[in-house]
Amino acid sequence: MVNRVTIILDDDNDKKLRLRQAKLIRESSKSVSFSRVINDILRKHLK
Repeated sequence: MVNRVTIILDDDNDKKLRLRQAKLIRESSKSVSFSRVINDILRKHLK
């Protein structure tokens, strides 16, 4: 199930997430959404 949620990110966290997204885009031939980056990080750190 997918929920649409609005959150406020600090500038430093936004920049780090965008840099990670850019790295994944460079390494992949597919598009990488910002939501996917956030979900992957949350899955990894909320185990």
